[in-house]
Amino acid sequence: MPVFPPGLDASEGNGKVVCVMDASSYVGSWIVQGLLQRGYSVHATVQRDAGEVESLRKLHENRLQIFYADVLDYHSITDALKGCSALFYTFEHPQSAAGYDEVMAEIEVQAAHNALEACAQTETIEKVVFTSSVAAAIWREDGEYKVNAIDERHWSDANLCRKLKLWYALAKTLSEKAAWALAMDRGLNMVTINASLIVGPGITYKSSGSTIAYLKGAAQMYEKGTLSSVDIRFLADAHICAYEDPSAYGRYICFNQIVSNAEDVANLAQSLRHLVPFPDRFEDSTVHQQRLSNKKLTGLMVGFGNRATLSSEL
Repeated sequence: MPVFPPGLDASEGNGKVVCVMDASSYVGSWIVQGLLQRGYSVHATVQRDAGEVESLRKLHENRLQIFYADVLDYHSITDALKGCSALFYTFEHPQSAAGYDEVMAEIEVQAAHNALEACAQTETIEKVVFTSSVAAAIWREDGEYKVNAIDERHWSDANLCRKLKLWYALAKTLSEKAAWALAMDRGLNMVTINASLIVGPGITYKSSGSTIAYLKGAAQMYEKGTLSSVDIRFLADAHICAYEDPSAYGRYICFNQIVSNAEDVANLAQSLRHLVPFPDRFEDSTVHQQRLSNKKLTGLMVGFGNRATLSSEL
């Protein structure tokens, strides 16, 4: 298998070194793959077994270094960042954890703070690409759904998330806000990619905890026109595009499929089979109005898809 797919320019990285944290997560491992394919050298930080990232090192021996870093240990993060021009930061629910709760939300906030503070103390860091979630934008009081589209200007209501026990949404909302506060205070150049429900190869066993947590409240999201999904390959491309494009700024809602009717629900159920129970038949003739907008990201990525199409080395 060629290291770079046909038509992909391996010189895009221009010898730059970037850091991906946590590279052992589902999203992180795909970002690592995309960066390597574009010629970057990567510091891949992992919190647990390197697994698939280790298999990538066999293919990119000279451009991939693996670091063991604890998100709650500031010093281990700074070690991995040395010499890097960017941090791609993603936090994923540990597979070993029982489930998302308010304590997990607090841990995620602390982890985001540590990562951003480490970047502020690393002179070579030029940009941070922070993985957040659509869940940090869509959970609002019912009356606020009357707007034509929910976009990057919107934030989930933390009190509503607590009331409904939407711990995943609370964690993503509070951690992203903490990251933005620190980035602005320290003068860091940061972009966030607010991913919808992530689907793709191996999702049902590689990221089951986060997937199940995201889907709490799925029925309400469906009815309100905010249930959506994003393919992991598109999501990885979005992160890399946000880093490479100097015009990228602020938040980017990221999805490439709105779930608005019974056929969409059936397709989503198929992609998540063996993980989330869906009814055998879903009879609903309603087509729910889309209230989620990805217009900003669509504009940013014009032409990028022609340059970067991930293969599957993993």
